[in-house]
Amino acid sequence: MQREAIWSLVLLVLLVLGAFVGSILRTKLPAPHRGNETMDFLRVVTALLVTFAALVMSLLLASELNAFTAASHDRNRYAAGLAEMDGCLKNYGSALDNERQLLRSYTAAVIASTWPDEALPQGEKYPDISDLPLTGEAPALGSMLNNVGLNIDRLQPADPLHQALATRCSQLFSNVMAARWTVIEDAHGSLSAPFLGVLIFWLMLVFLSFGLQAPKNPLAGAIVLVAIVSVASVMFVILDLDLPYGGFFGISSTSMRHALTDMQRN
Repeated sequence: MQREAIWSLVLLVLLVLGAFVGSILRTKLPAPHRGNETMDFLRVVTALLVTFAALVMSLLLASELNAFTAASHDRNRYAAGLAEMDGCLKNYGSALDNERQLLRSYTAAVIASTWPDEALPQGEKYPDISDLPLTGEAPALGSMLNNVGLNIDRLQPADPLHQALATRCSQLFSNVMAARWTVIEDAHGSLSAPFLGVLIFWLMLVFLSFGLQAPKNPLAGAIVLVAIVSVASVMFVILDLDLPYGGFFGISSTSMRHALTDMQRN
């Protein structure tokens, strides 16, 4: 949560500073520059800036929410794929018992490394996850899953039933590998620091103009402050959704834990 908290706090401070500077400038401007015509023109420009900034932030929020929802669905499909693959390995028979154990260990390691602040999965042995990244590719885990696929490819079915099961398990393994890379790519944020800097600059201009227009009384100051907090909170949500793992709205481990439980029951 550090990234979104820092950016939101920076935005909050800069918007307060912008409104304060605007308020100071209003008292320093000569009277002709504070006339009705100038203020009316400023309101028109402010309306344009507000509309533009609101449109950008609303589109950002919608885009990040859609991406977060897609990442959550991808994780659920990935968990379902792992459970389905375990079922296929079980149906094949005892020849793939070691692969089933390896698949369970892999699933437990993924849960422990992706959600390190949650309770560790029970009932399975898995590699040390202390050096594994929270997001992105973990070669050690990828190697575990790859070994499952290699052992499936080494099968020599003795009858048509096991031939069909081996083909199905191989296809499910391919689907799981594709889903795994989809989940890995979902974890990377798309917002860049330069873009956020430009957006913050636009918002500073908006609140600078608010400071120029707002009357000097406590109610007006409170209204501006509420607006600043609202904008900063929207920015926090956008940034948090941009990184779907580990944040305030982070994707839940429930589907992966259900998949592991299903494997252990079978």
